[in-house]
Amino acid sequence: MIGEHVLAGYAPDSGGREALALAGAIVEHTHGRLTVGAVYPPDRVAAAGEANTLLEQAGGLLAERPAGVAVGFATQFATQESRSVGRGLSSLAGKVGADLIVMGSPPGGARGRIGVSSTADNLLHSATEAVMLAPSGYAPPPQGLERITVMYVQRPQADEAVTRAAIAAITLGVPLRLLTLAVGDAPAGRLRDDLALAIRLAQDSSGLPAEEVSAGLAEGDDVADALGDADWLPGEILVCASSEDAAAHRVFLGEVALKVLRAAPCPVTVLPRGYT
Repeated sequence: MIGEHVLAGYAPDSGGREALALAGAIVEHTHGRLTVGAVYPPDRVAAAGEANTLLEQAGGLLAERPAGVAVGFATQFATQESRSVGRGLSSLAGKVGADLIVMGSPPGGARGRIGVSSTADNLLHSATEAVMLAPSGYAPPPQGLERITVMYVQRPQADEAVTRAAIAAITLGVPLRLLTLAVGDAPAGRLRDDLALAIRLAQDSSGLPAEEVSAGLAEGDDVADALGDADWLPGEILVCASSEDAAAHRVFLGEVALKVLRAAPCPVTVLPRGYT
């Protein structure tokens, strides 16, 4: 299930705080484990100590949360030496057994929208774990997770995402929505037929009741316009599949999915190809 063990990539900025907030919210909902990670370069003597200081800071922020994760029980802290923060986080995720890496947006971006830092870009094109990004200024809504939405286009990777998200939805007790974007002159009738088949796939693969799965077709002149045509709950999470160009068991975000990620009003998770 997505989020059984979450790795939050921490940095001493607004993006680091967003990553902690989102990762903590996911762990609270999944009753999973949280690892907070900091990556430091190998060529500075003081770097390891600085990374540990950052993790102490992160622990303090978690302890201040009103419904905080049980630090010391469900949470661990770990550093990783690497010349690349993205590669370091992916390596750390493998070491601790995390199935999801959470990152925030870089400071200075549009509030409520996801910004892609160089670290996030690295993860979105090479990670072996699912990658979740928080929008700028993200704060968990009081009602928690309300719905999982899967961005759907008929292809094997999207079918895999539907299956995994449906299992997560039934485990977490939230509804599932399958959303397709009809951009420009896309054939709406065929897209609706594809969504009907995807609903059946979601139900058959998970046992999700009919009333807990829905589908929507959002129309617009471009990706951002179409996303604006859809309704979004405060506690929404959007799931995207990797591109068909992705290597097996790796994340690779395609051009359209990147546009979706940048325009989405909620956290976005990208699954590796062949995610299990």
